[in-house]
Amino acid sequence: MSVRIERVVTSGSFTLDGGSWDVDNNVWIIGNDDEALVVDPAHDADAITAALGDRRLTAVVCTHAHNDHINAAPALADRTGAPVLLHLDDRLLWSQTHPERSPDGYLCDQRRLGVAGTEIQVLHTPGHTPGAISLYAPELGTVLTGDTLFAGGPGATGRSFSHFPTIIRSIRDRLLTLPPDTTVLTGHGPSTTVTDEAPHLNDWIARGH
Repeated sequence: MSVRIERVVTSGSFTLDGGSWDVDNNVWIIGNDDEALVVDPAHDADAITAALGDRRLTAVVCTHAHNDHINAAPALADRTGAPVLLHLDDRLLWSQTHPERSPDGYLCDQRRLGVAGTEIQVLHTPGHTPGAISLYAPELGTVLTGDTLFAGGPGATGRSFSHFPTIIRSIRDRLLTLPPDTTVLTGHGPSTTVTDEAPHLNDWIARGH
């Protein structure tokens, strides 16, 4: 059975530094008819569980620890028995949302995850947060970038734990070096490709997003 990537859009609030913003999040499910992993379980464990159906959940993977990307993670893990995985450098951000529960495991650069016979490579792409990661699936020609790279530019770096020069380095050195036809699946909004985003790197630097 072929591996596919499905999107579930959930809605809620992003809160940080005393502010709160309404957001729509892309939750990604990678797998086949038998098993899957979930990327960025946002806001609504019921909607994500319904989309999974009777598939076995192998892991709950968080691209970073802003609350709107992790707030449904414990509930989803409790329902399914799947481990919650996060990069170690985002453990402090995680604890702001879930002080009573730690992730079940920590990710590092170049770690390989597997689901439905497909390998997914962890790329450490800090800047939006210290532990932000992207997930590259070469066989699928796809990278899931969380809030590191969007259609039209880098993720936000104007709040705590973020750093603009670092996110630019991550995008330049880790994402725009992927094959040009790689599809970029983002944490919010529409998808894009490496080809579409690469020509704009110098413009982003000049604008100082």
